Amino acid sequence: MGLTYVNVSIANPINPKRLKRKKLLAGSGALYSIIPKQILRSIRIRPYATETFTLADGSTITREVGAVFLGINGRKAPSPVIFGEKNDGALLGVIALESLGFTIDPRTGKLKPTPLFLM
Repeated sequence: MGLTYVNVSIANPINPKRLKRKKLLAGSGALYSIIPKQILRSIRIRPYATETFTLADGSTITREVGAVFLGINGRKAPSPVIFGEKNDGALLGVIALESLGFTIDPRTGKLKPTPLFLM
């Protein structure tokens, strides 16, 4: 299989014309999306909180958190995002993928549409 990269539009929810496009690694093991801080600042996203996150090795980091509209293949949805620092990777997390109605097909490594369930 390999890594799954996705072209994503990242827009300001208040003014959707303020947007940037970025290729992000889709991470089925990560909950939150990480967008480089300079991209978020350039479209005037402001953090609403600072949170502490636990990494796979058990260490913790503190990062600002904000909200954006993400778009993939014509689908758009709001999502929380982490303001990525200089050495953080850019990542599309499961919360965003599920909000947009996508999963990663383990056989092909590509995104596939999934039903949006209301239960």
